Amino acid sequence: MAASSRAQVLRLYRALLRESQRFSSYNYRTYAIRRIRDAFRENKNIKDAEKIEELVNKAKANLEVIHRQVTIGQLYSTQKLVIESPENT
Repeated sequence: MAASSRAQVLRLYRALLRESQRFSSYNYRTYAIRRIRDAFRENKNIKDAEKIEELVNKAKANLEVIHRQVTIGQLYSTQKLVIESPENT
């Protein structure tokens, strides 16, 4: 993998995690973060440039979906779960 490609993938990974942190729902937030980490770990050893490009495009589409869902979720606020209260962290 070329250095620019690696940097692009790392930027995308961080953007996905950062955007997932914005989910207001604890369950959505933890699920999205877990799926992102698992998907990147699963595909970390891929060397084929064409396959990497396909996965990067898929991740970009998922980033757009996450951004859209975060925006929609912020329109409809809900109460925090007990697990999210400051005393439990």
